[in-house]
Amino acid sequence: MRAALKYDGTGDDAMAESTPPMAVRAPAPAAPARATLILVIICVSYFMVILDNSIVFTGLPQIRADMGFSETGLSWITNAYVLVFGGLLLLGARAGDLFGHRRVFLFSLVVFALTSLLVGAAQTQWWLIGARALQGVGAAVLAPSALSLLTRSFAEGRARDRAMAAYSAVAGLGAALGLVVGGLAADLISWRAGFFLNVPVGIAMVMLAVRFLPGTERHGGRFDVAGALLATAGSTALVFGIVDATDVGWTAPATVVPLVAGGVMLALFVLVERRAAQPIVPLRLFASRERSGAYITRMLYMGAMIGFFFFTAQFVQSVYHWTPLQAGLAFLPMTLVNFVFAVQVPRLLVRVGRPQVLTAGLALTMVGMVWLSRLGPHTPYLTGVGLPMVLIGAGQGLVLAPLTSSGVDGVDPADAGAASGLVNTVHQIGSALSLSILTAAAASVSTGHGAADIAARSGSALTGSAVLLVLALAAALALIVPARTRPHERSL
Repeated sequence: MRAALKYDGTGDDAMAESTPPMAVRAPAPAAPARATLILVIICVSYFMVILDNSIVFTGLPQIRADMGFSETGLSWITNAYVLVFGGLLLLGARAGDLFGHRRVFLFSLVVFALTSLLVGAAQTQWWLIGARALQGVGAAVLAPSALSLLTRSFAEGRARDRAMAAYSAVAGLGAALGLVVGGLAADLISWRAGFFLNVPVGIAMVMLAVRFLPGTERHGGRFDVAGALLATAGSTALVFGIVDATDVGWTAPATVVPLVAGGVMLALFVLVERRAAQPIVPLRLFASRERSGAYITRMLYMGAMIGFFFFTAQFVQSVYHWTPLQAGLAFLPMTLVNFVFAVQVPRLLVRVGRPQVLTAGLALTMVGMVWLSRLGPHTPYLTGVGLPMVLIGAGQGLVLAPLTSSGVDGVDPADAGAASGLVNTVHQIGSALSLSILTAAAASVSTGHGAADIAARSGSALTGSAVLLVLALAAALALIVPARTRPHERSL
C-alpha cells in the first residue's frame, strides 16, 4: 500500500500515517454560518477565474488597435489562458491532494493576482500572450482547489446541490458579467483596468481564506509530471494546427505536423495514465457512465459558449458600432435570465430531477444559438441578438449545476482533487479546441472588410456553436440520462 496522510483535525499540517488510500475520509461538513462564509470565499475566488475568461472579449477591438494583432493572433489572447489553464488543471488538482487544498488555494490566489498585474501592464504582443499563459497557471491551481474545498465542506445531497448551484451560477454569471465589467473598464479607462481589479480582490480573498477556510488532509504520493506535460503539449499542438490551417490550409506541413503530433501525445497520455502508480487522471473516474457523459457534454457545451462570447462581442461592436460598455451591456438579458434560472435549480432538481433539468437547459441553449446564428449586417439587436440571448441565458442557468454535480458525484474522497480537476479541464480544453475550430470556420467565409464580413464570420462561427450544442444534447441523452434513471442511481 502507498503511504497516505490521514486527516486528524490538524489541517494542512496533519501528521503522516501509513494507511490505505480508501481509508482517507472527508472532513465533516462545516456549521451553516461558517459553511456560508466558506462558499462566499470559494465563489468569489472562482468568479475571478471565470471573469478573466471573458473580461478580455469586449476589449479585443481596442487591443487589436493598440498592439496590431491579426484576427487569428487575437484568438491567442484567449487560447494562451485557457490552454495553460486546462492543460495544467490536472496537475493543479494533484497539488491539492499532495499539499492540502487550503494551502494550494492560498498559493494560487497570490499567483493569480500577481499575473493579473502583469497582464494589465503588458506593452507588446508577446508580453500580453505570455502573461495570459502565466495567469492560466494560477487559474489551473485555483479552480480545482476551490471545487474540492466545496465538495469537502458540503455533504452529498441537498446541501451540496445548493452549493453547486451557487458555484455554477458563478461560472455562468462570471462569463457574462466579465463582458460588462470588461466593457465598462475599456470604455471609461482602458481594457487593462479589469485585470488590475483582480489585485485588491485577490488580496482580500487571501486574508479571508487564511482566517476562515478549514484545513484539509494531505495524501502521500508524487506528481505525474509526464501525464501533465503530455496533456498540455498535446492540446496545444492541436490548437496550433487548427489555427495555422486558417492561414496555410489543411494539407500544409505547418498544419499536419502539429495535428499529428497532438494526436500522438494525447494517445501517449492515455498510455501513461494507465501505467502510472498515481496518475493525474485515474481512469477509474470514467468507469461511471454518468461521469463520462458529464465530461463529454461539458467539453462540447463550453466550447459552444466561448464561441458565442468571442464572436458576439465583436459583432455588436463592429456591426452596430457600439462602444465596449454598450457591448457589455448588450449581454445583460442573458446575464439576468441566467441568474434567475440558476437560483431556481436546487428547487427544480427536487421537483423534476436532474436529467429533466439538464436536457431542458441544453435544448434551450441550442434553440437560442440556432436563432442567433442567423446574424447578418442588418440584423436588429432585439429580435436577432437580445431574444436569442434570453434563451441561451436560461439554458446555461439550468445546465451548469447538474452537469457539475454529475462530474463529481460518487467519487471517493481520495480522488476528489482529480475529479474536480477533470471537470475544469474538459471545460477549458473544450473551450480552447472549439475556439480554434470556430475561428477557422469563421475565416473560411471571410469576404474582406466591413460589417458584412464581420456578420458573415460571426454567423458561421455561431452555426458551429449550434452544432456543438446538438452534439452535447445527444451525449447527455445517450450517457447521463440513462445512468440517472436507473433504479439504484435515482437521486436529485
